[in-house]
Amino acid sequence: MKKSNKIDKILEMPKEVYSDIPKIIITGFDEMIIENFKGILEYEEFFVRINTHIGIININGFNLNLENMTKDDIKVTGKIESMDIERIED
Repeated sequence: MKKSNKIDKILEMPKEVYSDIPKIIITGFDEMIIENFKGILEYEEFFVRINTHIGIININGFNLNLENMTKDDIKVTGKIESMDIERIED
């Protein structure tokens, strides 16, 4: 175990805080927040593709909007029908 991993476990820090691993928070079918994203690949009213360090997040729905974007997180709102992740193999 690396020294930084020991410290993180002792401090009980969430992995997404000290790594590039995305965190996805889904609130019902109307809102999704993605932390630690790299960029927006595609944006339509019915389809959004977001690039992360571990893969591409595909979101399907209706009246999709991107809100509250910062360099670290993004909020997707609208009627979310489905979501999947295209994993990047190392």
